[in-house]
Amino acid sequence: MDTEPTGMSRRQALGATFAVAAAALVPAPALAFASNRITVTVQGSGPDVILIHGVDSSTSVWASTVKALPGSRYHLVQIAGFSGAAPRGNASGAIVKPVADEIARYIAEARLIRPAVIGHSMGGTIALMLAARMRSPVGKTMVVDMLPAPAGILGADAAGIRPLADGLRNLTATPQGQRLFESMMGMFGSGNDAAHKSDTGVTARALHELALIDLTPDLPRIAAPLTVVYATPRPSETADPARVTQGYRTAYKGARTARLFAIANSGHMIMYDQPLAFQAAVRTFLAAR
Repeated sequence: MDTEPTGMSRRQALGATFAVAAAALVPAPALAFASNRITVTVQGSGPDVILIHGVDSSTSVWASTVKALPGSRYHLVQIAGFSGAAPRGNASGAIVKPVADEIARYIAEARLIRPAVIGHSMGGTIALMLAARMRSPVGKTMVVDMLPAPAGILGADAAGIRPLADGLRNLTATPQGQRLFESMMGMFGSGNDAAHKSDTGVTARALHELALIDLTPDLPRIAAPLTVVYATPRPSETADPARVTQGYRTAYKGARTARLFAIANSGHMIMYDQPLAFQAAVRTFLAAR
């Protein structure tokens, strides 16, 4: 006749084993991460994905994508100073590089293992920085509608665009200039409303910083898979989709791991203009090894 082991019965041993296994399946609680430049909201469970918004934007740009694509643990980064968030640590000085540093610190403190990173616009620049420059390793990276040298969007380079960038930044020094700047941003579909306005100074300094950044020399350092999703406009006398595609191919030729995907008939806010196509691109990106 079998006898029960001393100290712990077979039933107790099995129960303890199942408890350990079940605990491993429960997603870890969100990290209590203290930062004066970003806040991070965690949604869902599964492989870790960091989402970074652009200038004059917020985590809400990812809402439909997150809803349509369950199965990941999304870390939604809100940058201080944008879309109603108080400027706090971004109230003066540089923004883009310090925010990238804070996200790298978050990755380390949350003990994320090679998380996927998706960044739109300025968030794409930050994603490239994380992939190419940061000690905290990230996994595969998706850049959404952003060039390694953002000035290229306007057909310029960092040196050539400096006078314009300086002028726009200085425009916000007076109340009249701030109003003019806000009107100009509204023309580009920033989406700011009275309740969720971005801080004008933060926006101006972020744009100034972006205009002078050129990550082209850093592209060869990116070892992990890189996906670049970009918008092409409807063909017209003033818009040539083939020219946009050629511009992106030229800009990213130094990134040996890059794969480029165009989303047709879209403006800069691809997730709003072509949500199904954008979600399909993200789904493919997340499924790829």
